[in-house]
Amino acid sequence: MSGVNLKGASEQLAFESISRPALHFIDGGFVESAEGGWFDTLNPTTNEVLTQVAEGTASDVDRAVEAAYRAFHEGPWGRMSAKERAKYLVRIADAIERHGEELARLEVADTGLPISQARGQAARAAENFRFFAEMATRMTGETFPVGDQFLNYAIRLPVGVAGLITPWNTPLMLATWKIAPCLAAGNTAVLKPAEWSPLTATKLAEIVQEVDLPPGVFNVVHGFGEVAGDALVKHPKVPLISFTGETNTGRIIMKNGADGLKRFSMELGGKSPVVVFADADLDRALDAVIFGVYSLNGERCTAGSRLLIQHSIREEFEERLTERVRRIRLGHPLDPTTEVGPLIHSEHKKRVEHYLEFGRREGATMAVGGEVPKELARGNFVRPTLFVNVRNDMRIAQEEIFGPVLVSIPFATEEEAIQLANGVQYGLAAYIWTRDLERAHRVARRIESGMAWINSQNVRDLRTPFGGMKQSGVGREGGHYSFEFYTEWKTVHVALEQHPIPRFGVSDVDAKS
Repeated sequence: MSGVNLKGASEQLAFESISRPALHFIDGGFVESAEGGWFDTLNPTTNEVLTQVAEGTASDVDRAVEAAYRAFHEGPWGRMSAKERAKYLVRIADAIERHGEELARLEVADTGLPISQARGQAARAAENFRFFAEMATRMTGETFPVGDQFLNYAIRLPVGVAGLITPWNTPLMLATWKIAPCLAAGNTAVLKPAEWSPLTATKLAEIVQEVDLPPGVFNVVHGFGEVAGDALVKHPKVPLISFTGETNTGRIIMKNGADGLKRFSMELGGKSPVVVFADADLDRALDAVIFGVYSLNGERCTAGSRLLIQHSIREEFEERLTERVRRIRLGHPLDPTTEVGPLIHSEHKKRVEHYLEFGRREGATMAVGGEVPKELARGNFVRPTLFVNVRNDMRIAQEEIFGPVLVSIPFATEEEAIQLANGVQYGLAAYIWTRDLERAHRVARRIESGMAWINSQNVRDLRTPFGGMKQSGVGREGGHYSFEFYTEWKTVHVALEQHPIPRFGVSDVDAKS
């Protein structure tokens, strides 16, 4: 079968056994759950049990938060210089690189990401720590001189304990994207990884232990969002909550943390458009459209999952797109030639398959898709899918599917393309393909998205703000923008001379003397 990699049974693609359970990491050591609970984590390629995971409850969260609170208020971390903290972050980056292949293979076992892409995620995880190590030493304040009378200045200070709740799609990279700026700014952290992908978080804790990070600075509590995640959000000693995940979950988290007046950073869902105008470089646009939605198994928040294609080139572009999508290599994620692997979990596979049925019922045409080969039936595989003849009001065009599914919607004019692009609740990313740079900048400005790429796929610049508009999130991550969340401003006013001070409570005689 064209585009399908059936080598999954070969010995060279076997997963290594994971002999140890995934434990919590609290106050510098690995511990079991206080209440003794466990749950299984599954291999999405085979749906076999990989290992057991400690099931955290409010008791475990409280232990971790107390350790982080002590490390911040009594330990050296919050009072260290940025340069000293940066040295630890660089050591972590070095260790991630040393363990890079192990981390990549754990990520594959845990999530089903193709190994070639998982290796890239491991490299990016190390890059995140190096980047924020440097950013920490560049963190500056502001001065406000007032003639010769005053010198006022504002400085950034760490806030305290941060609760970091991460998703399952690229768990290693996205965890480091939060941990690195959090620690760089001088905070301590409690990480609650997604229950479907706990393994690389556990390995990251081993790396933190290896580099002798002070106890309590970084902690991991495994468990389910409704229990462990909820306890972390509501904990009175956790002023910061950073969450990446689904929009409805983000709403619940913000409601549950509102009584504590917590500060939130929310990177939520997306339904990002790729707008291809007739004058675009169609070869490059085609490559970018395919990569943008089918890489990472389609499980990416910035996926260009809606193709908006100009009428005059629609037929040609969709024909070429159909042929290419048919040839995408679906297969075992440890095979380096695999381009799309299994989805994270059988529950998520069912969810994606429901959307495929919605598309058929609503009248869209499935140009590519269908059943997976029997050899892949044990895993959570979904064949890369392309829908054409799609209207923007269909569920497959409006709702985040989070799988290898692309919908193609035609447009006639620039104005219609903008209306279609903005006609969803989300506003995370947008991609625009045209040789007319005036139009490119004009459209990029008018599309309601936190980020836009012109004539490019999603190429990240870590210095820039990352985040979305509308229902795609609150706040921004990346560069110095991360420190807007992870630090508190303090203003200090310094008198440089004896300025007049009004005198209350003195007699007229005293006041004249």
